[in-house]
Amino acid sequence: KRGFGTTLQEFVQAAEFVLSGGNENVVLCERGIRTFETGTRFTLDLCGVAWLQEHTNLPIILDPSHAMGYAYGVPRLSKACVAMGIDGLLIESHPNPKVAKSDAAQQLNFEEFENLLKELRPVAQSVGYQMI
Repeated sequence: KRGFGTTLQEFVQAAEFVLSGGNENVVLCERGIRTFETGTRFTLDLCGVAWLQEHTNLPIILDPSHAMGYAYGVPRLSKACVAMGIDGLLIESHPNPKVAKSDAAQQLNFEEFENLLKELRPVAQSVGYQMI
């Protein structure tokens, strides 16, 4: 997971360090960077994701739940991520988000999550991906 104050170069170098130690099971996870904005927890760095897609061959997943910090924005961010042709999403879901032990505000309930999956399938298909 990219730290909220980590540059892209530092992120890639950390991954290379893990790879150099013999661990080939490395996936990059973008979950947002800190900016001056206070309306969201972090800013999901889609420009950075495009840079990573160009400069590394590692799988890239995005965590819109963590970046946004609020459930209402997760579906729109997820669609943007899928449209970029990323390798996966990390989306938090809970049967009753109000009683979740952590990060309750960013979690989708199960019905919202199912609806999001239905909405994401055509987006994935439009960029030549199939959701599994």
